[in-house]
Amino acid sequence: MSKMSNGLKWLGAALGILALLGSAAGHAEDKVLRIGYQKYGTLVLLKGRGDLEKRLAPQGVSVKWSEFPGGPQLLEALNVGAIDFGVTGEAPPVFAQAAGADLVYIANQPPAPLAEAIVVPKNSTIRSVADLKGKRVALNKGSNVHYLLVKALQSAGVSYNDIQVVFLPPADARAAFSKGAVDAWAIWDPFLASAETTLGARVLVTGKGLVSNHQFFLASRSYAKAQPAVVAAIIEELHAVDRWGQANAAEVARLLAPLIGVDGPTAELAAGRFAFGATAITPAVAGEQQKIADVFADLRLIPKPIRISDALLPGVDALAKR
Repeated sequence: MSKMSNGLKWLGAALGILALLGSAAGHAEDKVLRIGYQKYGTLVLLKGRGDLEKRLAPQGVSVKWSEFPGGPQLLEALNVGAIDFGVTGEAPPVFAQAAGADLVYIANQPPAPLAEAIVVPKNSTIRSVADLKGKRVALNKGSNVHYLLVKALQSAGVSYNDIQVVFLPPADARAAFSKGAVDAWAIWDPFLASAETTLGARVLVTGKGLVSNHQFFLASRSYAKAQPAVVAAIIEELHAVDRWGQANAAEVARLLAPLIGVDGPTAELAAGRFAFGATAITPAVAGEQQKIADVFADLRLIPKPIRISDALLPGVDALAKR
């Protein structure tokens, strides 16, 4: 049996256990699966292909898609019950869990460290991360690039408090960056690819050697308890998209461009940095998340320390034996 099949088998069992811990009876509103997505990754490809709707229609489940500018905003919606399932980078679930969100990690994509970076204007005198000292760096608070900035500064021997962090969502950050209102921008694809292709932004540092940049699929605990079969079906369809995407790079870029509103070259650049292959959360990946949580707690970027294990599906530790 393949690792993918093993992962799906484990996921089904874990969701089954979770369902037994709560009520799996479901409610009328559970017939509408509400998914939050961003302008990136396999979830947006799944939306574009329409495969999930076809898969769930026989069960009487419809799908409602809601787009968010970043992971923190998406998980705020999850926390207040506006969506049931979504995808974010590494940092947003840490911030959300620390804020009391009752979420569970469902699966993750492989590392994609080249899909996020800190960029500067093409004519900037900033040549290294060390040169950011005293500078203004824009980023979406609590997003994956928040951790990238922390790690990049640590690597360069610069204190987080020695820079001026400007918290802006991607669209506002791009405007500030293009006008010279900030000196650097920590951002992810496809916004990163667009900054490179249309603004001529120069990459100061990527996540390579600094962060993994996993994408995480998450659900509200209540929905995962009530609808484990639907959650498992989402992951199965994401696996199918992964297989298609790995074999059809050009088609991925063509499908992606209109879905996220970018030109062909930008879509190709972003798609080339995709990481295909959703898999169950392993103890190693959970450990990486715990390190991120501990760093943010030490910097007092989150209000209290958290345990990532509290947001994992039952049985994650068993994966260590596989």
